Amino acid sequence: MAQLICRNLALGYEGKTIVSDLSFSIQAGNYLCIVGENGSGKSTLVKTLLRLMPAVSGEIETGDGLRQSEIGYLPQQTEVQKDFPASVREIVRSGCLNRSGLRPFYRKAEKRMADENMEKLGIAPLAGSCYRELSGGQQQRVLLARALCATRKLLLLDEPIAGLDPKAAADMYRLIETLNAEEGITIIMISHDIAAAVRYASHILHIGSHKPLFYGTKEAYKKSEIGAAFARLTGGDA
Repeated sequence: MAQLICRNLALGYEGKTIVSDLSFSIQAGNYLCIVGENGSGKSTLVKTLLRLMPAVSGEIETGDGLRQSEIGYLPQQTEVQKDFPASVREIVRSGCLNRSGLRPFYRKAEKRMADENMEKLGIAPLAGSCYRELSGGQQQRVLLARALCATRKLLLLDEPIAGLDPKAAADMYRLIETLNAEEGITIIMISHDIAAAVRYASHILHIGSHKPLFYGTKEAYKKSEIGAAFARLTGGDA
């Protein structure tokens, strides 16, 4: 059974439809990359999947035991957010807030989960450090650890390597690949990096102005007309 199903989805804001007739489903353990030109609706799709903004029309369903509160999210950061004056430990633990409800403290199990996720992502020695003093790559690891505190099932990642140097970007891709391949966490990631998308993803969703252009496996995408054309435009290798 699919973890996430979109049927005849139309996306937009302020009364303007960006893309329509969008239908696809995600199975547990899939690694989906969402690609397309700027303004095609990629970030709007992720925010709609998170219920942060309503769909213009259509349906979004969760299945396979996935609850809406079990979706982890790593958003793009603003400059103000990068300067947030909290400790790494505090930020990672805040990923447990959905399950703690109105409870004004973290349980031992939640603190232990945060510690385990920091250890897993190699940032445990930074637990007491101020977030604003970290490098861009370290900050992304902190936010990924925070997202893992919210879920063991599905992660939504909005351009997780944006602004990172090549080494930090490669490290982030490897971490995400490990979470998917070794821990079975479903990944939905927005990416402008077509080469990375076809290297790591199991499936590709390519959306364009007002319509979906492709949805299927990466093998099928590499053979498609739109996949080859987009690779040429971006310098990728589809």
